[in-house]
Amino acid sequence: QVQLVESGGGLVQAGDSLRLSCVVSGRNINGWTMAWWRQAPGKEREFAAQIGWNANLSNYADSVKGRFTISRNNARNTVYLHMNNLLPEAPAVYYCAADPRPYYRPFVTQSELDYWGQGTQVTVPS
Repeated sequence: QVQLVESGGGLVQAGDSLRLSCVVSGRNINGWTMAWWRQAPGKEREFAAQIGWNANLSNYADSVKGRFTISRNNARNTVYLHMNNLLPEAPAVYYCAADPRPYYRPFVTQSELDYWGQGTQVTVPS
């Protein structure tokens, strides 16, 4: 059984940095595409970033490009989201998700992500 467990969320101030982690158990993620999505209350879940089997394969939402960096450590079966210069906005739950297909596709949709974590909340008050 594949499980994704996110951690690292919290309450931070605007301009601060935060690193989210997603540890995967049950399968080796070496060839998988891994993604981070986020959802604020009352809003649809939106894409933030994704990474392929190597760091050269990555995509970002325009809203986070230049501030967020997604990375992975396959030996630890872990994916990270490094968030810099956090903006004041509504609290959001950040979800880790996985596409286990053995090829990279940019901007994988929610329906194409087979596995999801429970999320970790990030709050940046204005």
